[in-house]
Amino acid sequence: MIRNRNILLLVIFSTLLIGINSADAETQDITFLTFGIVPQQSATRLAKQWTPLIQYLNKKTGAKIIFKTAPDIPTFEQRLKQGEYDIAYMNPYHYTVFHEDPGYEAIAKEKDKKIQGFIIVAKDSPVTSIQQLNDEKLAFPAPAAFAASVLPRFSLARENIIIHPVYVSSHDSVYLSVSKGIFIAGGGIVRTLNAMPPDIQNTLRILWQTKKFTPHAIAIHPNFPEEMRNKISEALFSVSETENGRKILQDLNMKAFAAAENSDWDDVRDLGIKLLDTSLEKSSN
Repeated sequence: MIRNRNILLLVIFSTLLIGINSADAETQDITFLTFGIVPQQSATRLAKQWTPLIQYLNKKTGAKIIFKTAPDIPTFEQRLKQGEYDIAYMNPYHYTVFHEDPGYEAIAKEKDKKIQGFIIVAKDSPVTSIQQLNDEKLAFPAPAAFAASVLPRFSLARENIIIHPVYVSSHDSVYLSVSKGIFIAGGGIVRTLNAMPPDIQNTLRILWQTKKFTPHAIAIHPNFPEEMRNKISEALFSVSETENGRKILQDLNMKAFAAAENSDWDDVRDLGIKLLDTSLEKSSN
């Protein structure tokens, strides 16, 4: 009797063990897709803003997409170079670079939107023209942050205004440092400024703005599955069709997504910017 009972217990234990191993195998078979977001703001703020959209995409497509970012924009650039993200939200200049290598392909952009940068100062600053910034230190998110850094610096150079850029890692850091008087001025964009708390926004003033260009791209890695690409594209275009979707977009300071193609960023290519060539080459050696 005891022997039979032991055999029965062994059978039950083996069955449970097989079930556990099967569950583990199923978990290991799950393929997660990464959605990399350019770190214009803190990781906490980005996760809060973008996770609802990612959850929406998962529900609409059956995908298993997870939020990713990087500690700073140069690290994000290096990860794009290495093709670490399956999907990525990147600035216009980044797209022109990483479309070439490793081959990211745009699928969407913000609808009816052009991006432009600005120079921001404290609201009570005596500075009233960009000429007054000559020989001053200005805060920028990163060397290749397109609208918030590249465009203002290029434009100031064309006006023969010499500035000394200081890179402070994110748009949020630019606004905070100018608000606190650490820098006389800094570069940014309207969308990220509008995402700042009102008590910070109210201490700042836009001094000057750049010309307008094609906005950020949502792009996919060249190895991305074609069927899933189509599902995600359709889901992005449908976000604005429901009240819940419009709330998701509102939290991102966007209104809707539209289809995109590679040639949309030819206006950026025409600038002939080559800022990342040397830095990415050095960091990969």
